Amino acid sequence: MTSVVALPVTSTRPTSEVTGPPVVFVHGFAANGASDWPADRWAAPLAEAGRAAVVVHLPGHVGGPAVASPDEVTTAHLLQRLAAGVAEAVGGGEVDLVGYSLGARLAWDLAAGKVLPVRRLVLGGLSPMEPFGAVDLDTARAAVQGGPRPADPLTGMITGMVSGEGQDPASLLNVVEGLAREPFDPAATAPEVPTLFLAGQGDPMSQGVEQVVARVAGAQLEHVPGDHFGALAGDEFRAAVFRFLEV
Repeated sequence: MTSVVALPVTSTRPTSEVTGPPVVFVHGFAANGASDWPADRWAAPLAEAGRAAVVVHLPGHVGGPAVASPDEVTTAHLLQRLAAGVAEAVGGGEVDLVGYSLGARLAWDLAAGKVLPVRRLVLGGLSPMEPFGAVDLDTARAAVQGGPRPADPLTGMITGMVSGEGQDPASLLNVVEGLAREPFDPAATAPEVPTLFLAGQGDPMSQGVEQVVARVAGAQLEHVPGDHFGALAGDEFRAAVFRFLEV
């Protein structure tokens, strides 16, 4: 039986008496833990409030391991590696879980499949659709090696995202292929824990998220200022997260 290789995490311990479970953060695609969850905005205030913070570093991204094959990053395999990284950091106890964009998709599956013992769940910038299956990977891989820019808008957008400064295009496109093999399917199973959805008022990627919210009993949906990238950086987003997690 192949052992599960835990994903790396950055863990911050409380600096005062513990007041609640650790808070686990999962970043978005072509982002990274430090850019999505800056320590001064998230881990530091949580530590002062008596909460540990665990920032997961996804494969193919800055801070995470390179990805040699899509087989390494199918959804099921990635969830197990993510859970192993969290368990190494904080043990097997209950956590609060916060994900943004791709991180929200993974957080949904972690909670719905009970891969992690989740107390409260925050899903920000979640797309109700599965985008990766529609990416023309042959064209994207040719483009990042100097070939023509993809004519398809989605493939072109993904190509641009993986080609940014400091990125590992080959690894990130392997992530796209691996996740596309097991598409996000909110109709299959849903989290059974208190859940907050957060969407930017100007975020086209979150359009239609109401149909996903309806699948989670008692879930809350809040809209905050900003587009897909601006919403996460806004004070309103952070305040909503802390309020929901009782920080």
